Amino acid sequence: MDRIELEGMTFRGRHGVSDAERERLQDFVVSIEVEVDLESAAHSDRIEDTIDYRRIQTVAKGVIEGESMRLVEALASRIARGVLELPLVNAVSVRIAKRPPSMAPIQAAAVHIRRTRA
Repeated sequence: MDRIELEGMTFRGRHGVSDAERERLQDFVVSIEVEVDLESAAHSDRIEDTIDYRRIQTVAKGVIEGESMRLVEALASRIARGVLELPLVNAVSVRIAKRPPSMAPIQAAAVHIRRTRA
């Protein structure tokens, strides 16, 4: 299966277990990989035959900048559900990383999930 990857998208949101984490904006780094058949797009060279990358980015941005949630796991799942609603997507992997102040020093705490179309 072919793949489209969007790596290292950074959005700001108010998510975390503690009230303090949800009170201030934090950076969330999102990477998404979708599995899709790209043969038609490769032959036609038309955006209509593939997934517009901006639509994937819009899903991630909307979730991270949207409703505050406690768990990164919940954010990743919500993004995966949104991406799976896009036409042509067979499966999606979502990785979200953040740098929780309460865990300093740490480079990142991350969650990586994979979901497939039912």
